[in-house]
Formats: sequence, structure tokens, C-alpha cells
Amino acid sequence: MKKGLILIHAYTTLEHSLNQSRRLKEEFEKLDVSMDILRNDSFYATINSKGAIDCSLLSYDFCVYLDKDKYISFLLEKEGMKLFNSHFAIRACDDKMITSILLANQNIPMPKTLPGLLCYNQETPIKEETYQHIEKELSYPLILKTSYGSLGNGVYKVENRKQLMTLMEQVKCKPHLFQEFISFSQGRDIRVIVIGNKVIASMIRESKKDFRSNLELGGKGIPFTPSKELTDLCEKVSRILHLDYCGIDVLFEKDGYKICEVNSNAFFGGIEKVTGKNIAKAYAEYIYQKIYSVSS
Repeated sequence: MKKGLILIHAYTTLEHSLNQSRRLKEEFEKLDVSMDILRNDSFYATINSKGAIDCSLLSYDFCVYLDKDKYISFLLEKEGMKLFNSHFAIRACDDKMITSILLANQNIPMPKTLPGLLCYNQETPIKEETYQHIEKELSYPLILKTSYGSLGNGVYKVENRKQLMTLMEQVKCKPHLFQEFISFSQGRDIRVIVIGNKVIASMIRESKKDFRSNLELGGKGIPFTPSKELTDLCEKVSRILHLDYCGIDVLFEKDGYKICEVNSNAFFGGIEKVTGKNIAKAYAEYIYQKIYSVSS
């Protein structure tokens, strides 16, 4: 019997997330693969007193890992479970600064990026020279991001020194980064879904109310056919980050595109509705081929 697991966040109540797992289960079961959906809330993998890993999930043929818990993904993979996406790919995309570093020196156009200076004491003042350097390198407006976050959370457009000082105080003890603001793409970007290093669907996201274009923040999706240039770029990004599945956010530039973020667990409900593409089916079929093509 073919049997797989979909592991989701322990505490999620987001309909986008729950829809993701339900749609995948539905498409897998059309392929005669029985799927369980579990919340990552029961210590499925631990290290025992002898230093060995105890894992209760090894009866499954594979796991669609829709969480960002890097410890459990590492434990499961170390025990030989095949994850989609892999532990490496999830970690590569979860931290936005790590994503940028991995894509650097690979001929991937990105906004100019400065890593945040990590602080370990909330009372320590930020130096005047730090503000001056950021202003010199990026000018206003600029983007400040926490390194971890999704759905547009933790992304701020900074208009002046006062805002910069306030926000830096808020995030100085959290991993964060600074980026140039691409004004040509304000309130507008492209979401591209890539499966097995092949572009499957894409849409333009537009917002009239926010510099961020996320559908979850009120943005509107419009079907979009990417050029060969953009297709090749997104497929290259997917290969560099070793992704089986991802959603890539692409900014418009006057003379091309810039890669903004890469999401290893990108929600596909919105883009399915906008484009009419069955993303869940494509992902399920890709995984089926990877797991069962040799043995079937």
C-alpha cells in the first residue's frame, strides 16, 4: 500500500495552510496514495538517552513537509525519510538573508542587500555611524525585513531617519536585513510557482493600498505568462536552492526583473483560482514520480 504523510505546523489555524494540505491529500488519493495529515505537535522524532533517534513516522513512504521546524525536518531526514522539500531547502528559504547569500555570486539579480547587525542586549544603543551607513548605501525609502516571516509580515517600508530608528530598535535583537526599495515595482510583483525546477504557473499581484502585493493583504491576482528570460531565471533559482516546490516573488525593474524572496511552502490556493492551474495535482504527480517510478 502506498502511504504518505503531510506534516503541518503544530498550531496553524490559517485557512491558506489547511487548504494546502487538504488539496494535496485529495490529489494524492486520486493516485491511490493514502495520505495522513498530522500537526507537528507530538514529538514524532526525539533523541533517546543512548544518543539515538527515536522516530514514530517511518512507516510512511515520504513526507510533504509543510512546516518550517528545522529540528524535526533534520531528525526525520537523518532517519532516512524523504522530505518534500528537503531540510536544506526549507532552511535556505526560511531565513531571507540566507536565501540572498546562497543566490549571491550566481548571476541572480536581486535588490542591494545589507545584513542586519545582530544585537544581544536590548539596552545597547545603535551607533550613529550605523544609521549613516545604511542611509549612504540605500537612501530613502528603503526596505527593512525581519529574516523570518511570511504573508508580508515583518516587511517595512522606511521613509526617513525617524522611522529607521524606531524600527531598528524593534528588530535589533532579531535577525533582519535592509534592502533597496525598487520603486518601479511598488505594490506590484510576480508570483511564480516552480515544481521540479519547471515553472508551472505565474501571476501578477497588485495592490492599490500597500507597497506589498500579497493576496493575503488585499492584493489582486492577474494571470501572467512569463517570458523565457523570467522562466529561465526562476528555474535557475529553484535549482540553486535544491527545491522540489517553491513560490518565487519577482520584482519588476525598468530593464528586467529582480528576485525578491523564495518561499519553500508557498500557498497555492490563490494562484490556482487566478490561473486555473491545478498546482496540487502537479506537485502530487511530481512527488509520485520521484517516489514510486522506480519501484512501480
